[in-house]
Amino acid sequence: MKKILTTLLSTAIVTTIASADMSRVEMGAGIWMQTPKGELSYTEGGADGSNIFDEKEENNAYVWMLVKHPIPVLPNLRLEYVNIDTTGIASGTFEDFTASGSKTSLKMTQFDVIPYYNILDNAAWITLDLGLDLKVVSLDYKAEDVIIGLSANQNYSDTQTIALPLVYLRARVEIPQTNVGLEADMKYVTYDGSTVSDIRAKVDYTLGFIPTVQPALEVGYRIQKIDISSSDVKSAMNVDFSGLYAGLMLRF
Repeated sequence: MKKILTTLLSTAIVTTIASADMSRVEMGAGIWMQTPKGELSYTEGGADGSNIFDEKEENNAYVWMLVKHPIPVLPNLRLEYVNIDTTGIASGTFEDFTASGSKTSLKMTQFDVIPYYNILDNAAWITLDLGLDLKVVSLDYKAEDVIIGLSANQNYSDTQTIALPLVYLRARVEIPQTNVGLEADMKYVTYDGSTVSDIRAKVDYTLGFIPTVQPALEVGYRIQKIDISSSDVKSAMNVDFSGLYAGLMLRF
């Protein structure tokens, strides 16, 4: 029995090593057709203001790159970028201004730096990655025709940059005898009543007519939720951005 188990284990290890990609570079770019939903709010000492996002579809560009290397002790690296633009209407009293149906805009530029390890590397056509995502978000908020102090008809703007650590998990299945891949990944963190999540699921098709460079098409759905409602902050944000995305990929 021990000999049989040893043989089976050795075969599984050899098969995994043989099927694994020792080094690889992938990159992709496309458009995320997301629709925002939710609000920003401010409450302190009787002040009560809210910014409701317009629920209309926005087309936002995204770019990503994956670098895999053959050194087991060092993590692999995935980089991502997306730029989200949305508009809304603000009413009420905020910390720095008062609004009455004022038009607003919010631009969120997101950079994700993800060191990760392969838990499974194309073993039986399955890949499983686990890592840590450092999501750097640059917020650019603007409100038109508001009251600042005693001055009316003013334009308000504010820019902030925050960094969030999230757990990263990715699973992929290559369908045998086809050029089709199924993939899903999740980034998630929750702390002190606040939760941030970023979930995607996609299907891609590899066009195998170039030996050294493999172009591919990807189509998927992405849901990003930001719920910041800690009891010790005056501002709260509860919003989600969701919609289809589609793009081109290259594998080297």
